[in-house]
Amino acid sequence: MPASSAPIAWMNGRFLPAAELSLPVGDAGFVLGATVTEQLRTFRGRLFRPHAHSKRLHESLVITGIDLAQVRNTSGQLLALRIEDVLQAAAEVASTNAALGPAEGDLGVVIFATPGDLASQHQGHSGSPRVVVHSFPLAFGLWHTAYEQGVALRRVQVRQVPDVCWPVQLKCRSRMHYFLADREAADREPGSRAVLEELDGTICETSTANVLVVHEGVLSAPTHALEGVSLAYVQERAAELHLPWQPKRLVAADLASADEIMLTSTPNCLLPATRFEGAAVGTGKPGPIYRSLLASWSEQVGVDIAAQAAAMA
Repeated sequence: MPASSAPIAWMNGRFLPAAELSLPVGDAGFVLGATVTEQLRTFRGRLFRPHAHSKRLHESLVITGIDLAQVRNTSGQLLALRIEDVLQAAAEVASTNAALGPAEGDLGVVIFATPGDLASQHQGHSGSPRVVVHSFPLAFGLWHTAYEQGVALRRVQVRQVPDVCWPVQLKCRSRMHYFLADREAADREPGSRAVLEELDGTICETSTANVLVVHEGVLSAPTHALEGVSLAYVQERAAELHLPWQPKRLVAADLASADEIMLTSTPNCLLPATRFEGAAVGTGKPGPIYRSLLASWSEQVGVDIAAQAAAMA
């Protein structure tokens, strides 16, 4: 595609100026929150772990029955899209838009898909799926201090959506429980984040990140949580550093007694949690295993992750 002087996006097979991207208010993704999604990030303008994200996106599409082969363009022509086509579009959006920003910056890149127009709001006629790719500069200012200061975590009354509603491996935009959980946590301790539990008290995740704890040098992640791309990468880094890894059922007491707690997510990669329920985690400072893992990640991608966040903030 020709060079662009403004950010671009992609929707149903077509690149367009990002400023022109829109979704009808009668789309099922808007009306019902029936949207599957993946957020990627770039390092040096290149997508990080795109195939891992596309695999998880494929699983979500299968669960929801959103069929890329049924996507049509604005002329009504079937496009017979594949995951590979969407991934290529995401790479194009990332490279084009990264070239428009500062060299030391990076982007968040979102892929989402909806079932299309909701029949009840379109005279009984449902539409074909909509698939969108767009990007934005990462909001480093929101987390740049957390690499050294850590974040605070709080338990809340809001619980994780049980599997009888939708399976844990579905990554979707139906996130009211996350919104309410973080509001509750912030009411209890300003600036803190919510740790979500299952109905039986099993720790699963936060609203934006997977949870990882350290006890006597052994790293443990919850066995029942959305499969995190960043968490899987941290596990690879841990193996390279010969750090033992033992997934298990975690409860609040495991977090309260942890030597270290870490959060893994796409935008900020790896952050330390230095407070849990108002008390210090370990020494109350980012721990040595966290520092080793973050250093290993930074070395692998050729970007000092914490320094980049500080510079861009």
